[in-house]
Amino acid sequence: MPGGRLTQQERQQIALGLADSLPYAEIARGLGRPTSTVTREVMRNGGPTAYRANLAHRATERRAHRRRTAPSHGQESAPLAHGRDAEAVAEYEETFTTVLMGSGLPKIPARVLTCLFTADTGSLTASGLAQRLQVSPASISKAITFLESQSLVRRERDEGRRDRYLVDNELFYQATIASARANDELVKTARQGVAVLGRDTPAAARLENVARFLDFISESITRAAEQAREVLHTSPRTTPDDSTDRTDADHG
Repeated sequence: MPGGRLTQQERQQIALGLADSLPYAEIARGLGRPTSTVTREVMRNGGPTAYRANLAHRATERRAHRRRTAPSHGQESAPLAHGRDAEAVAEYEETFTTVLMGSGLPKIPARVLTCLFTADTGSLTASGLAQRLQVSPASISKAITFLESQSLVRRERDEGRRDRYLVDNELFYQATIASARANDELVKTARQGVAVLGRDTPAAARLENVARFLDFISESITRAAEQAREVLHTSPRTTPDDSTDRTDADHG
């Protein structure tokens, strides 16, 4: 059924579809499943080039077993804050991780970033991340190094002199600006090629067009980020649109 768990046979069909280089949407239609189900299944189990039906099925069974046995582990049996549904939160975290992986993040950095974004504090220590994700401290260290290089997390010292890794409202702005600066480096390199290859040659014309395109994109990204920066510091409860709606309702 479309709303149930994938069967092993369905996973084998997914593997065959990937081997034939079929789009996720076409594989999903053949299964009678939403495209998002197939996308999430593939991305959480190695991606399109490393997906293996049997391994994916066993991994799913292990995840289901962990969820069933979680209440017997003391601290994990405590109810989630704000009355949240544990299963719904776990499913959402998997979905968010899948989307991050689809945007280019490796699996463990994507899981770390998801963990930080879904924590109310927005910050955790390395040991806290390792415990929540059930991975080694070395894996957390490598993931944090990668995320810091992309300006996606930052660190600060807590009162116990431990490093805490956190996400905040400025990080998306900083990551966007860093992306624009990476474009600037490509523009510079492309224009170096124009001089080397000869300005009047087809290769130089191609590189110049690439440079102009990326220059425009970089400028547009930077300008948009500056204009939208204040959105990151606006409470969802006090957005201009909400204020307008409330005012209209008051006058209605």
